[in-house]
Amino acid sequence: MMCKKTHIERYFMLSTNGFRVLRHQNFTFYVLARILGTFAVQMQSVAIGWQVYAKTGSVFDLGMVGLAQFAPFLILILLAGHAADRYDRRKIISCCLATQMLCGLLLLAYTLSDIAVIWPVFAVLVLFGCARAFMMPANQSVIINMVPAADFSAAVSLSSSSFQIAVIAGPALGGLLYLASPQVVYCVVAVLLAIAVALMLMTKSAPQQSNTRPASWHTVFEGLHFVWSRPVMLGVMSLDLFAVLFGGATALLPALASDVLHIGPTGLGLLRTAPGIGAALMSLGLTLRPIVRHGGRKMFGGVALYGAATMLLGWSASLPLAILALLLMGAGDMISIYVRHLVVQLETPDAIRGRVSAVNSVFIGASNELGEFESGITAGWFGLVPAILFGGAATLLVTGLWMKFFPALTTMDRFAAPADAAHTDAAHTDAAPTDIAAASTTPPLKADHHE
Repeated sequence: MMCKKTHIERYFMLSTNGFRVLRHQNFTFYVLARILGTFAVQMQSVAIGWQVYAKTGSVFDLGMVGLAQFAPFLILILLAGHAADRYDRRKIISCCLATQMLCGLLLLAYTLSDIAVIWPVFAVLVLFGCARAFMMPANQSVIINMVPAADFSAAVSLSSSSFQIAVIAGPALGGLLYLASPQVVYCVVAVLLAIAVALMLMTKSAPQQSNTRPASWHTVFEGLHFVWSRPVMLGVMSLDLFAVLFGGATALLPALASDVLHIGPTGLGLLRTAPGIGAALMSLGLTLRPIVRHGGRKMFGGVALYGAATMLLGWSASLPLAILALLLMGAGDMISIYVRHLVVQLETPDAIRGRVSAVNSVFIGASNELGEFESGITAGWFGLVPAILFGGAATLLVTGLWMKFFPALTTMDRFAAPADAAHTDAAHTDAAPTDIAAASTTPPLKADHHE
């Protein structure tokens, strides 16, 4: 009984300490803005997918929704990473949220006009992709500027958890509001993004090591060189790219809901919510029992689970089985996200964190938006169900190949300390910042071949 009480007290103290990071006002405003912004984008995504498929009935057009967002993202992302290292990351996030709000208003205007053609939606998504390109590196690299190094782990955990809450609730509410009309969805999206912009404008200037060099081929590609020189970092990013690229079945959910499961927008919202619930549950498990040893092997296990669950989704002929498959997909994906985020953030000095985060964003963006396009293409070629099954099988194949191609990732064991922990603590205690050359000498992740 005493042992059980000890565990309960331990978990309670862990949760309480995790929320103590909210005493940093900048971080609190940022987290609230991120929740609202993500909530709005998830709602908008459900509305766009259902609206496009209802107008065209084409799975190819569902794939084009992903491509329209990814194309400008791919072109701009490395330049966006340079911007995140040179300019105030808070202001970049504010501008991007404002642009996303504009996209919501444009989609509202399109819906009210009752235009028959669908290309204006793709044009708006191109603008959305531009905003997302500049937002992702700033988003991924700003947290360490808002809290001391001692609170960084708790801040990452709370930020990730809040993101998952929005991912869970956003699609479900988007599906419900779509029953009223798509106009209602886009109105709510614009309001939520306007509040998010206001919250980000309330944050104060955060300590940040800025890169003062003008943009050049060398500075823009410096993040790519940094990643390429570290096999473990390259392995975790590229694994996510190719695994989710082939397993991007979530883009086909509107067609699966309509043609296979025979459910409406509310059911689609449940399907879109399920991966977020699976990820949130896994996130809770990782909070209570963090990955401390053999992170590489566990990440491969998570990606394999994602691939197997994708195949289960393809075999699903009922809503409960499809939801189970999507829950498992979210749980497996969360393990990969957890390991990748820790590797990228802990290994990277702040002076190039934006550019490295930009490279990471390329891999994430390619796996998501380009994966949606790939799913639309293969569904058009082979049919809906065969395309989903093919994607899951390809993900399992990629997992096996990456275990062979990246042995350092397979044997990866413990995580390193933050590459610029000294700078982060100094910035929050008004001490002189540590020189980045010294900060970047953190040892690489340790690999251990033994238990």
